Amino acid sequence: MKFTGSAQISPGWSAGYVLQIEAIGSDGLTTSQNVPNGPAALVGTTSGVQTLQSYWFVKSDQLGKISVGKQSQASDNTAILVDGSGSLVPANWVAFDTNSFAIRNNVGANIVWGNAQSCFGQGGAWGDCNGLTQNVVRYDSPTFGGFSLSASWGDDDMWDIAARYAGEHHGFKLAIAGAYNEVTSQVYNGGANVPDMEYFQLGVYVQHVATGLFGLYNYGTLEADFKDGGPIVDDVDTHYVKLGLRTKFNHLGATVFYGEYLNGQDGAFGTVLGITDAAQRFGISSEMEVWGLGVVQEVDAAAMSVWIKYRNQSLDVSGPIVPPGVQFEDFDYVGVGGLINF
Repeated sequence: MKFTGSAQISPGWSAGYVLQIEAIGSDGLTTSQNVPNGPAALVGTTSGVQTLQSYWFVKSDQLGKISVGKQSQASDNTAILVDGSGSLVPANWVAFDTNSFAIRNNVGANIVWGNAQSCFGQGGAWGDCNGLTQNVVRYDSPTFGGFSLSASWGDDDMWDIAARYAGEHHGFKLAIAGAYNEVTSQVYNGGANVPDMEYFQLGVYVQHVATGLFGLYNYGTLEADFKDGGPIVDDVDTHYVKLGLRTKFNHLGATVFYGEYLNGQDGAFGTVLGITDAAQRFGISSEMEVWGLGVVQEVDAAAMSVWIKYRNQSLDVSGPIVPPGVQFEDFDYVGVGGLINF
């Protein structure tokens, strides 16, 4: 539930408040093969209520908007939100569906799919690092010719900046967004031997208006500087591509067909092969691959969409301290879902 309110101060100036509350019976991020009703990720209890956003703002039509409180930072969801295909929720580069599911292997190692290409505790899994709401001061510029800028700073200590563009040219819809953020360990973890991190992300979406053919590309690169003499982990890279067709076969609304592929390099993290110290993962190489297909049907009269999809996920890990012959089983699943906007 999201509650918003604002009042006009003078012509072109307003102030307001936003409160967003999430009531959860089962959280997809914490649900697994052993936990059918996962607790709310932010409060740790089932049937929990968690505050996602609570902030006040002052807005000028000419100068932009300043917000203060718990909210999405400028770099939260930057790359993912350029997706205008209608398939953003069922198909994206975050491990919403399988974050806490275990990866089966032949050596008894304990690793979950969310850590197969990790953000090192930075509030995301695979992509969208810096994906948790935080207490920040945020500025959003007005939109000029399709361009806008955002920046935020807060909690001890993070800062970020993001730039966005959206427009239509020669029969093509185009949306581009990029963001850079730096985060210290206190924001998400605290304690010793957890990293300070830098993350850059980019999202590009193109759609041919006449035919409905579309393409999406997301890219993220992460550098983690471990404390207490641990290594600097460079270039944890994640690439995500989605291609498809948005068309209309019936009176209900648009039908979206898509295929997706994700490739993650050197991001395996957690108790990988019994390696519990984050610094000891230095020298480990990993590659995670995800590919999938899906169909989304929109129902315009109900502001609704339903879908069916298939995904295959695989992981390979190697390095000087990795036992020879280690193998991880692929993970295959079919999912169905629906979304109603109200």
